[in-house]
Amino acid sequence: MTQDQTSATPLVPTDPASLGFAPERLGRIVPALRAEVEAGRMPGAVIAIARHGRLALHEAVGFLGPDDRTPMPRDALFAIASMTKPVTGVAGLMLWEEGRLGLGDPVERFLPELGNRRVAVLNERVRAGSGPIETVPAVRSITMLDLMRHSSGLTYGGRGTTAVHALYPLSSNAAGATLDSAGFRRTLAEAPLLYQPGTVWDYGLSIDVIGMVVEALSGQTLGAFLQQRLFGPLGMTDTTFQVPAAKLGRLCRPLPRDPDTGAPQEVPDRAKALKFECGGGGLASTALDYLRFGQMLLGGGALGGTRILGRKTVEAMRSDYLTPDMVNGIEALDPNSDGYGFGLTVAVRTRPGTLNGSLGEFYWNGAYGTLWWADPAEDLTVVFMTQVPGEHRRRLRVLVNGLVYQALVG
Repeated sequence: MTQDQTSATPLVPTDPASLGFAPERLGRIVPALRAEVEAGRMPGAVIAIARHGRLALHEAVGFLGPDDRTPMPRDALFAIASMTKPVTGVAGLMLWEEGRLGLGDPVERFLPELGNRRVAVLNERVRAGSGPIETVPAVRSITMLDLMRHSSGLTYGGRGTTAVHALYPLSSNAAGATLDSAGFRRTLAEAPLLYQPGTVWDYGLSIDVIGMVVEALSGQTLGAFLQQRLFGPLGMTDTTFQVPAAKLGRLCRPLPRDPDTGAPQEVPDRAKALKFECGGGGLASTALDYLRFGQMLLGGGALGGTRILGRKTVEAMRSDYLTPDMVNGIEALDPNSDGYGFGLTVAVRTRPGTLNGSLGEFYWNGAYGTLWWADPAEDLTVVFMTQVPGEHRRRLRVLVNGLVYQALVG
């Protein structure tokens, strides 16, 4: 990044051609998204694209929801689900920079009840969903690195049908809606781990535990810490765990039925308070707010004159921490994620895959249709927001990926 780009006011709307986009190609994006709305495949959407620290595109299509024909505003609010995870990861990395935790620290140093773990023996009976569950001692403690890279052995109940999965909350959002902080920790302490720590990348409740470590070390709720240390400094004025009443008129709702299966579908109502602020999935945000967050990471920890993390910390976050002897389950979670390893709460592209992009690109998406990625080689950040909780969200990822990259010509 040049000195001029570093000192420029971030995310100023700029002529896309001067940023290396072909205007006629960039112009394909909005009609393609509008066609998805007209086909009844999503209620509406907002997309924001930045290159070289400047805003190339920020547009909205469709409506706030099926029962609200209000045109989608560019500052619409969305439940971002697991796009909460990198935000919580940054909170943990702030404490790493302050020397208050280390990646090798065992989790019981901060949350004693999560130590002294047992690991399930995945025999035929347990895999079929029956008990009793035999266990063996964990070879070692869960570390902060295990939590950051999803190798803790903590899982989601909705990620499988074994007898072990049945002991875990279905998701971060389910945990935050049904358990308070103490009940959540107690549930995790009583359930056996699905795998030995450090052996398998398995999507689960690891990042929610990081949020609780942040609370334990800071003496604040996760939301208060994030507001003071991240959202306020970056100007993320609309990102919260509960949307206030004054902003509910901007909250997007999904279609009542899945466009593929016809099954009823919904997303959590972010107007309602969670029982605990789950760092794995509880935030609501806007496209431009999240673009500021992604641009900060792309900028090596700084946005404009505001520094959140050090450059080397962000380099660590964007490095692949999966070792050759670990099972990489990312592609099993999303077939479009071939070619990715995993860093500190973000996936990192290590080789070419089915999606376009560059080596070193990093991202994470949300289960309700939101997606975000940053491509350092192209100095590019993209945020796409909609509320499509079904499988169609994976096709939208492919669609948006192709539309953005085909518009780059310089």
